Parts: sequence; C-alpha cells; structure tokens
Amino acid sequence: MNAHAVKEYTKEDWKKLASDAETSVEGRLFINGEYCEAADGGKFEVINPSTNEVFALASEGTEKDIDRAVAAAKESYYSRTWLKMAPRKRMDIMYKFADLIDQHAAELALMETLNMGKPIGDCLSTDVPASATNIRFMAESIDKINGKVTNTHDKALHLSLREPLGVVGCISPWNYPLLMAVWKIAPALAAGNSVVLKPAEQSPHSCLKMAELFVEAGGPPGVFNVVNGYGEVAGKALALHPDVSKISFTGSTEVGKLILQYAGQSNMKKVGLECGGKTPQIFFADLPDMKRAVEAAYEGIYCNMGEMCNAGSRIFVEQSIYSDFVDQFIADGKDAYMPGDPLDPETNMGPLVTSEAQSRVLGYIESGKSQGAKLHFGGGVPSGMEAGCFVEPTLFSDVSNDMKIAKEEIFGPVASVIPFDNTEHVTQMANDTIYGLCASVWTSDVNRAHSMAKSIEAGIVYINCFDEGDMTLEFGGYKQSGNTKDSCFESVLSYTQSKSVWYSLR
Repeated sequence: MNAHAVKEYTKEDWKKLASDAETSVEGRLFINGEYCEAADGGKFEVINPSTNEVFALASEGTEKDIDRAVAAAKESYYSRTWLKMAPRKRMDIMYKFADLIDQHAAELALMETLNMGKPIGDCLSTDVPASATNIRFMAESIDKINGKVTNTHDKALHLSLREPLGVVGCISPWNYPLLMAVWKIAPALAAGNSVVLKPAEQSPHSCLKMAELFVEAGGPPGVFNVVNGYGEVAGKALALHPDVSKISFTGSTEVGKLILQYAGQSNMKKVGLECGGKTPQIFFADLPDMKRAVEAAYEGIYCNMGEMCNAGSRIFVEQSIYSDFVDQFIADGKDAYMPGDPLDPETNMGPLVTSEAQSRVLGYIESGKSQGAKLHFGGGVPSGMEAGCFVEPTLFSDVSNDMKIAKEEIFGPVASVIPFDNTEHVTQMANDTIYGLCASVWTSDVNRAHSMAKSIEAGIVYINCFDEGDMTLEFGGYKQSGNTKDSCFESVLSYTQSKSVWYSLR
C-alpha cells in the first residue's frame, strides 16, 4: 500500500499493523532470489527501541552465508544474466523496482519505525519516496555510462571503456535503513554489478523486503542478495572476501578504518567509505534572516533524533548576535521536536536506536555540564518514556571548541552553540576536527560566502541553507568523513572501472 493511500491512518491503525507485522515479517536471508535460513541456523533479536521489547527475530548470517551469497552474486555476474540485458531492459526493471518501493511504502515504513524508531510520518514522507527517487535516477543513468575515443595518430584507434567491477559488497547503517542501502545498491546495479548487502543488525527488515521486490520487478536471481548478521562477523567476512571487487560502507569512522584494513589484507578491493561527521553551521551577524537561520540550526541537529552523519551539531554564532540567536533558538526550538510514540503520525522525534546509544548520548550531556557548558533545555529522558530509548532535544550554549561535546560525534539530539569573533577565528575552529563531511555558512556577503566555501575543509558547503539539494548534489566528505560520493551520477561511475583498448591500424 503506497504512502498516499495511508495518509489518513491513525496511531491506532499503525498499532494494529505493527502487531500483525510481529508475526508476518520476513527475517531470513535472501540469497539467489529466495529466502533461506542461515547455514548454522542462528537467529538474533531485533529490538523495538520505543519499547525495548523484541519486535522480531532475524537469521544470523556468518562467514558461511557470506560465501553462499558471494558465490550466487559471482555466478550471476559471470553468466551475465543482468549485464547482458540491453540497457533499456535493465532500466525498465529498475523503474518497476522503484514503483514497487512506492507501492509497498506502508510496509517498508512500518519496518523502519519498528526497527530503529524513526517516526512513521518521516518514513512515509521522506525515506521511502527518496529511495524510489534514487532508484529511478540510477535507472536513468544506465545508458549514460559512456566511454570515449581519444585523439590518437591515424594508424591507431584508442577506446576507453567503462565496465562494471563484478561483485560489490555493501554494508549499510541503521539510521536510514532503506535509503542508505539504496544509495549503495542502486548505483551498483545500474553499473551492471551483482550485489551482496549486509544491513545493520538493528534494522534488517526493509532491506530484505527490498531484495524481494527487486526480483519481483524482474531482477535475475543472484544479482541482489542480502545477508543479515553482526558487523564483526558477516560484515568482516564480506570485506575480506577475495571474490568481492569493491566494498561500500556507511558507518562510524572507527569501523571504516577496519574496512580499509580488511581490503588490504585480502585482494586490495576498492573501498568506498562514508563515515562520521561533526558539521559546523556558521552564522555571521549579517545573516539574511534570523528566524529562518535558527530554524535551520535546530532542524539540522534534531531531525532524525540527531542520528545523522551530517548533523549540524556545532553551531558557531558571531558574538554580536550571539545572545539574540540563543534566545531565538530557545523560543522556537525548545518545543519544535517533541519525543513521542513513533507510530503516531503526529510524532516528529522517536527514540534513539538502542539503549546503548541512549546511554552514550546521556553520557555526552553529562560531560557538557561537567565541562562548564550552559544547559538551556533537555538533557534527560522525557517523562513517561523511561521504558524506551528516548532522549530529549538538548541545547548547550557557551560551549568551547575543545569540549568533548564539540569534538566528538554524539549521534543524538544535542546542540552546541559556540561563539566566534571573526572570519579567521571561525574558520580555524570549523576546520579543527578530524571530520569533513558538511558545513553551512549564513551571510549576506557573497564574497565572504565564496571565500568561506573555499576555506572550509568539507565535501559539502551549504550557503544560507542546510541539508538541501537534489540528485545532482554529490554527497560525501573530506578527511576522516570518508572518500566517496553518494546519491549522484558520480556514484554510478564509482562502481565501474576503465579499460583501454588500443587498435593498431596498419
């Protein structure tokens, strides 16, 4: 059932669907076009973070299952069941795949909510539609992957061709379970590869359903496989596998470094990483609209419970407007995001993904208080929601850039407002981080905006906005935020390799 058909569903309707899903959701592995149990028969619990109760069981894949999935992907690739199709035929399958994502929007959205706590309204309005859009864009790219003929002497002809890599391993995160998986599998499939996906163990169900829908759309068996399991077992086995030509990973910087090691220890496979972030949002005194700027500031950190690699967690404000900015943030932002039952369509903030994540974020809040930051609101667990993994949206001001809450990625709804004196001062602080994913600059001075965009060490710099864009925006960062670009045509090319063909014409 698509998103439009369920727009009038109430909290009670979603509760009934959730109860039904507990007994009907598919949690087995998906290999070679069908569901199957893990080789060792293992299973693990998937916890609903809004209640801390078990939602469902999922098959626990191990190295044996990764071997099975990679073998199926390899066979499908070398039999050319996907690659040999005419580009337009593959495009048609991808378009149908996107249509099926739309048609199953309610089911997919419900899985996201029950797996990681994302509000059902956000899933229906953003995550599922964006996933379908991404698949359609990648489908449109299939016949745009061009080689070239170079300008050589008249006794030779040189062709530079673009070919797929072969078997691609993808490891996706839990914060956007469906969408981040699509950012990997859609361009890899568009480029002609076969795929093995290891979704986060906290949120496997929408990815399993997605693989089923790909086959329903006409995708050949073995081209898209999904193996649930723990990162340190199944994820590691995928990254080490000698028959995998590329590993694409989204997650923590710590694990990203391990992925690089595994690639080097095995077959020197290509590695695409999208890792952590500590985004600076920079507000100069001449910003064009205070109210709109403050709205971007709190939405940039409280959206998706702050569980975003690009969350705008460091809010730099020029001294002359600092007090007014903080006052406006308190007035507009304190009640903008209210924790609640994620199955209620009116809720815009759900729980954090696990009790461990909740404890970690609460620990950062205690650190902020102990190091002298000023707590304006939030800072704890919402009253009446102690059973789940909820944390209140939290605001600190008078933060210095060397505090723990300003240096480390929190991955929760904790905003830190930091004063600055001038352009040189804020540029130095913005770049004083191991990360470099995103930044934003708010100013009416076009020269300053241009200069700051060049000076900030980040893969994406927004001017007088935050977290906007379309499929032309290349999403990816600098430094320890990663080394790849997602959700754009460049991402399709990253799943290809070039081949030179030199003809001697004598």
